[in-house]
Amino acid sequence: MDRDTSIDELLEIMARLRDPRSGCPWDLEQTFATILPYTLEEAYEVAEAIEKADMPALRDELGDLLLQVVFHARMAEEEGLFDFDQVARSICDKMIRRHPHVFGDVDLAGPDAVLANWERIKADERTSKRDESADGVLSGVAQALPALLRAEKLQRRAARVGFDWDAVDGVLDKVAEELDECRATLDERMPHAERVHEVGDLLFSCVNLARHLGVDAEQALRAANHRFESRFAKVESGLRERGLAPSVETREEMERLWEHAKRDET
Repeated sequence: MDRDTSIDELLEIMARLRDPRSGCPWDLEQTFATILPYTLEEAYEVAEAIEKADMPALRDELGDLLLQVVFHARMAEEEGLFDFDQVARSICDKMIRRHPHVFGDVDLAGPDAVLANWERIKADERTSKRDESADGVLSGVAQALPALLRAEKLQRRAARVGFDWDAVDGVLDKVAEELDECRATLDERMPHAERVHEVGDLLFSCVNLARHLGVDAEQALRAANHRFESRFAKVESGLRERGLAPSVETREEMERLWEHAKRDET
């Protein structure tokens, strides 16, 4: 089956599912808002397949994510807003516009120059779209982004106009400062809201550190989560071999098995 036929079939399937007379009751009752959690979930499942280097899973998950695009486009078409072809046309136009060194006569030397030009074009696009009441360096960074990713985008926006640390040493000092301020909230008289505030500042400064080290904070934390899961699974396995289970009473054994699991990774 060729590419156009495959896309056409998928669009026809979604149209049938949303047919008011003979469609699927579940699909028919969905809205942009109710489908949104599934769209986000599918995007994360794509990320997980990539992290695991599981190409068959990646193929399937990309299909699931494509279905989400088709679903949203179909609902928009029903409301007379736009259709799938307009979605595809929009991204085609955007990619051509943002790659003048490929589709035009702009000469850019190397990936860094390409990225800088890409960011300049995006900034120009944002300026043309927003109204004066929404004008600002940080305008347009989506509120729905994961917090770590949004923090990094906000920091990058500010850095483009010179509001940034000159060197990573300053960021390290800031992380240490925020950690000390978190430690100060251990005072039992400290309001809980203040603890939330200081922990937020600490996390924001850690994202800043990751950015200056050239590390994607969101991916780094996802990788740390995977390591924790893998190590703890080994702890549970070691306990089962001894006829034990995770509990307060087996904490010392859990810590010993944890260290053993860490050594196995090196």
